Amino acid sequence: MTGHQESEINKSVAAEIYSPLPPIRLVFNYGMTVVAFLLSALALIPLLSLLWEIVGRGLKSLKPSMFVTPIIYDGFGNAIVGTLIMVSIAALFSVPTGIMTGIYLSEIGKGTRIGRIVRFVASVLTGVPSIVVGIFAFGVIVLMTKQFSAIAGGFALAVLMLPVIVLTTEEALKLVPTPMRLGSAALGGTRFQTIFRVVITAALPAIATGVLLAVARAAGETAPLIFTSLFSLDWSTELNSPTASLSVLIFNLYNDPTPEKTALVWTTSLVLIGMILIISVLSRVFTRKRNA
Repeated sequence: MTGHQESEINKSVAAEIYSPLPPIRLVFNYGMTVVAFLLSALALIPLLSLLWEIVGRGLKSLKPSMFVTPIIYDGFGNAIVGTLIMVSIAALFSVPTGIMTGIYLSEIGKGTRIGRIVRFVASVLTGVPSIVVGIFAFGVIVLMTKQFSAIAGGFALAVLMLPVIVLTTEEALKLVPTPMRLGSAALGGTRFQTIFRVVITAALPAIATGVLLAVARAAGETAPLIFTSLFSLDWSTELNSPTASLSVLIFNLYNDPTPEKTALVWTTSLVLIGMILIISVLSRVFTRKRNA
């Protein structure tokens, strides 16, 4: 085939690609776009109405003193501290383990039988109900120590966070271009140096996004904490004692007929949503830095 013939074929293909759509397809395209926007708006109505209700009722009773007083005095300071403590314990367990496992799946165990088994287990764990994880943590920690504690709650949240971190880390590392690895090897870098100085550095924003999303999920969990950390109306003095959390506070006091407790539930819901929103915004910031 001559160059002139190839040029003619390319011109005909380009003309066909850039030619306007037939009227029927154009109408169908615009129609499906309108339907998609309408269905999206319909799906957002319950969410927006719920947020409106929480913000409207929560702001009415929100006071600065509630952040530093325990539940027994109509505050949620101890619940905020308990949530932060248990999420921190969970992150301490799950983040290093999850990142190292993701590195293994992407860089070392790719295509191996062990790697496939680990990936399968992580994928299965993402679909396990949180209440089942709570029962598991109850059997492993609470029954052995004979008491509910923040450590047991942190362990349950760590189990929920771990598969999310593992899979997001693996996918983040897979997105790093292969030429970067080859370039590091060409410059004399060892496999260890290539992984930890080149690949992880390039994928760090995406890994941080996965960690923050896992933290946001853990902060809003209720069922695992009912079986592990239980609840406390006052400040917890040690990690081996029952500990309050924002989600369990909402669960326990939702049906309380006392007006003060009802107002506390709505305000706590607002604070919990605010915390998760901050974490989600941070994840978007890391994603934007990665795409920049």
